[in-house]
Parts: sequence; structure tokens; C-alpha cells
Amino acid sequence: MKKLIFLLGLLLIISCKESKKVDYSSVVLWKTYNDSSDVAVSQEHEKSRMRYKLIQSRVSDRNESFRPLYHEVAEMSETDYNQLKPLILEQDIPTIQRHIKDGKLTYEKLVRFFLYRIYRFELDSSTTLHTIIALNENVVEEARELDNLISEDRHPIFGMPILLKDNIGTAGMNTTAGAIALKDNETKDAFIVEQLKKNKALILGKVNLSEWAYYMCNGCPLGYSAIGGQTLNPYGRGVFETGGSSAGSGTSVAANYAVAAVGTETSGSILSPSSLNSVVGLKPTIGLLSRSGIVPISSTLDTPGPMTKNVIDNAILLSAMTGKDMADNKSVGTDEKYFKAVLNPGSLKGKRLGVFKDLLETDSIYRNTIDKLKKQGVEIIEFTAPEVSMDGFLTLLNIDMKNDLPEYLNTNVQNKEEIPMRTLEEIVKFNLADSVLRIPYGQSIFDGILKDSTSLEELQLIKNRLEENGRLFFDTPMDKHQLDAILSINNYHAGYAAVAKYPALTIPMGYKETGEPISLTFIAKPFHESDLLKLGRAFEVTTKIRKPPLAYN
Repeated sequence: MKKLIFLLGLLLIISCKESKKVDYSSVVLWKTYNDSSDVAVSQEHEKSRMRYKLIQSRVSDRNESFRPLYHEVAEMSETDYNQLKPLILEQDIPTIQRHIKDGKLTYEKLVRFFLYRIYRFELDSSTTLHTIIALNENVVEEARELDNLISEDRHPIFGMPILLKDNIGTAGMNTTAGAIALKDNETKDAFIVEQLKKNKALILGKVNLSEWAYYMCNGCPLGYSAIGGQTLNPYGRGVFETGGSSAGSGTSVAANYAVAAVGTETSGSILSPSSLNSVVGLKPTIGLLSRSGIVPISSTLDTPGPMTKNVIDNAILLSAMTGKDMADNKSVGTDEKYFKAVLNPGSLKGKRLGVFKDLLETDSIYRNTIDKLKKQGVEIIEFTAPEVSMDGFLTLLNIDMKNDLPEYLNTNVQNKEEIPMRTLEEIVKFNLADSVLRIPYGQSIFDGILKDSTSLEELQLIKNRLEENGRLFFDTPMDKHQLDAILSINNYHAGYAAVAKYPALTIPMGYKETGEPISLTFIAKPFHESDLLKLGRAFEVTTKIRKPPLAYN
């Protein structure tokens, strides 16, 4: 019924669209609904952090985000949408670009298609994933301009609508990190956004995340933020976790709200939501992608990364964001065209891949996947991981955030009078002024950061020890057995990869009996992204596992 009302509303707008004086400023597209029954149901969930206190944001008016482009969505009829579906839905970027080149599609129609899906599902309380925080009001006009741009030398990302996690600075859209403290935060484009725009990608909008990249409260739900509300998993709304902190990036790609999305990771925040939403996620080597203009946790471990429906798109999006950033002291810059590496990835035959013995014994999907790889001629080497200490990991995050967040606020916030907080302590006090609204799940991690008195000298020793131990964890089997990569599950070993600064690529591996997605994660040594992407593409082509969520077809 709600979907019918939405479609009737579109028809009403279409009937009036010839009138240039139609005023859309008062159109009510979203009405706050009674989510108490959903909250009540969640209290019976076996996972305590999925027992929600609320579903909807209490501070954001979704009409403000959706009204400005409503007239553009109304330009597309249901018939138009269905005709475009086979050209776009679940198609990779090269296929979409080919349709555009052949005249079957335009960049404007491509944008309208994704907007139509967003409005259809996100404005219905029975299907909304609470994943879209903001939309680029100029995106349709920008698409029209690209349709009229004559250029043969185009990056494959040209004209592709991309969604950004809302801790990534974007001119013209606030960068909130999901927090009320940053609700009105105006910034310039982050370096990776500059690169995307330079390559003529279209920034479609911003998506929800675990507030402050899931480093604010212990045991709180993944994918919750005060600004965006509770992100939900399209494979099972309120049934399966979204993963975090890049929850909106994972759910939006899974639901086909854009060609691709960008997430960020400190430890597992790309790998986790990619795995749990059955999409491809890459956590690059630290420094391959710039971190400038991104709300930080840790300048030691933070990195952005691509999240896509397939490996080819992942390589294309990665390539479109690379570049040497003088403002990031770990930025390395590269001319490598990662998407070229995956066009002809070769066979898996003869590859030497390490697998964890304990995972073989405990996870049947992992075990069956390894058996399939053996039949493809892969040399599988079972190993028991060396025991290494991760002591000090939280201390690293604590002290980095205590120092890195003020640096971000001083450097990136343009409207400083509206965002007066300059330290974590000031943000904690701001939250306490209205704890029910601003921090319904508390801020125990923030409290812990303020209590942590570790010196910078002690911190450096911790960083050195953790990096050494993380590399020992992977290098011991890699060097002993001359492995091309190590295979894990989801974000199981994300912490070790984080401190080692090793890249990791996660790819759909299957679905549990409940329907919950599970993924295979490839881990390699620094700056071996091309090798990971080749392996991932070969695995993807061989297995063809990924299935889109049925409710979002």
C-alpha cells in the first residue's frame, strides 16, 4: 500500500511537471512512523547489540534530504524504470559504460534510475534501510553535463554515481560522522573526493555509518548514528547485523542504490559490512589512498576503501581515488591501473593459498570453499597461526583519536562558529548536555579515551610492537610456505591486518542456512593490491556466488 501511495504521488507530480511554478518545498515524502513494535521485536534478538532503542533518527528530517530531487525522480515513470533495469541492475561498470556508448543509456538516466530506487525503498517504512543521509542536489544536472561532454580519454569511473560514507569530506554536503556534534559541519572535498571528481565520477550522496566510526560506545548496535538512525541489512532487516562502521556503504551497494560506495576502515570497518552485505570490499595498504579530509580515529591505521558489487568495479573505484597527497605523510601515490589487472586475471591453478586450520574445523562454508579451490588446482596449505600479542591495540586507538580528532576539527571545519568543539573532551560534554538524544547508547569509549594517560613515547613503542606482531602473524606462514595470500573469513583477522598495515579483500563466499551472507577474505603483503584483485576476480568468476537481496530486486 505504501509503495502504491508513493507511485501515485509520482504520477501526481508527473501530471503537473509542465508547470514551472510547482512548489515542492512543502511536499511530505516521509512521515515519522511508530517504530515501537520494531524496537520491541528487537528485544528478543539473541545478539544483545541488536536490541535496539530506536530505529529512526530523532534529529534528522528526511524530507529535507529527499525533497530537492523529488521533481527529478518524477521524470521517470515505472515503465521507464523497468526498461532500464536489465541495463543497470547488478551490471558492472564496463557493461554500463558500453550501454551508454551504444546509446541505450545516458548518464542522466543512470542517475535517475538509482534515485528512483532510493526514493522507492527509502521512503517506505517497511523497506527503508536508513542508509541515505544526504543527496547531492546537483547530481542530475552534473550527469546532463557529462552526457554533453565530448572526450575520448575517459577513466572508467566517468559518470558513475558513487555514495560516500558520511565521515568523508564533501563540499556542498555536511560531513557529520553520524554525530549531532558535527550535524552542521561544512568542509571542502577530501583528497579522494577531489580525485573522484577529477575523473568525473558523480557523487550521488552520503550514507549512514556507525557513529564516530564505531569508536564511541561499547556494545552499541552496528550501523547506528544519531544523524542517520539504525542502518538495516537488506538481506534481513533487523535479523542480520549490517556490520560496521561502513554500514551505509555496504547496505547501499547491496541494495543497488548506486554503482559503488566508499567506506573507511581502522580495523574491520570495510571488511565487516562488505561481508555481512555480500559485497566486495577492499581495505588497502595504509597510504595507498589519502586520508586527508576524513574524520579520523587513528592516523596510524585509518584508510578509505572501495565497496562494490564485483571485483572489476572495486579495481576501477580504487584506481579513481589514488594519487599522491602532500597533506598526508603516509600517502604514496601510484600510477598503477588496478582495473587493467582484473580484466584478464588468469586462472587460480597453481596459486598457493594459506588457510587457517581452526577455521577449517569450525566453519563448513569455509571448508567447502577450500575444497572447491583445490578442485580448481589451487595449492592449499593449512597452517596454525602463531600466537602474538595484541596488547595495547585500544591504547593506540585512544591516543591517536585524542590527538587526531582535534587536528581534524582545526584543519577541516569551515564554519567554526557553528562547530565550536575543538577537543574530544568538549564533544563529551556536549553529548552529556542531552544524553538521551545525543548518546542513547552512552559514550563509554570516549570516556575511556579521556582517562587514558599513555604518553606519546609509550604510544610509539606500542605502535612498533603491534606492527611487528601483526606482520609476524602473517609473515610466518607466508614466508615459510611462499604463499600468494592467506584466506580468512569476513573480518576475523582484521585487527592483525590493521596493525600490520596489510591489504585485505573480502568477496562473497556463500550464505548460511539462515540466509546471512558470509565472505572469503584474501590477505597479502603491502602494496600487493593488484595480486589480491586478480585472485579475487578469478575466485569470483569461478564461483559466481553473490545473489542480490530478494526484497530489493
